[in-house]
Formats: sequence, structure tokens, C-alpha cells
Amino acid sequence: MVKGVTKRVVVIKSPDRRIFDEAIFIVREEAASGITSGDILKEAQAVADSYIQANIRGGFFRRIPPLAAALYGAGVAAAVWAVFEFLI
Repeated sequence: MVKGVTKRVVVIKSPDRRIFDEAIFIVREEAASGITSGDILKEAQAVADSYIQANIRGGFFRRIPPLAAALYGAGVAAAVWAVFEFLI
């Protein structure tokens, strides 16, 4: 444990508990002096929203149903096996 070190943190509680419970942001000391708490809160919420958009909801492969992905993978594996079977 480090004594004598204090940090300002912003804790954002999620309205939708399926994704995350809360996000913790550590605020830089130089940034905390000239900004209002509302600005810090808006920035933290924007960062959390962009994370969700980029990692949870987006992406081509995330939209494919699991059964379709499994069938596609099995088809590719069977095709590769068939090519090597006929070549050897």
C-alpha cells in the first residue's frame, strides 16, 4: 500500500447492468484543476459510450449468429480437408 498518494476518480454506474456494473476513471491532476465536475462527468460518459460502441455492439463477426458461425467454420474446415485429401 502506498501512503500519501491521492487521486481523483470518477465512477460511472451503468444504467444497463448487462454490460458492466460501473466504470472507474482516474482524472489527471493537471486536468482536474481547470474543468468543472460536469465536464469531467460528460467526458467519462463519452469514453464509456465509445467503448461500448466499439467493443460490444459493433463488428461484422459479432452480428453473425453462433450457429451460422459454427456451420461456416465447419464448412471451411471440410473444404480444406477435401483439398488436402485430393492432393495427397
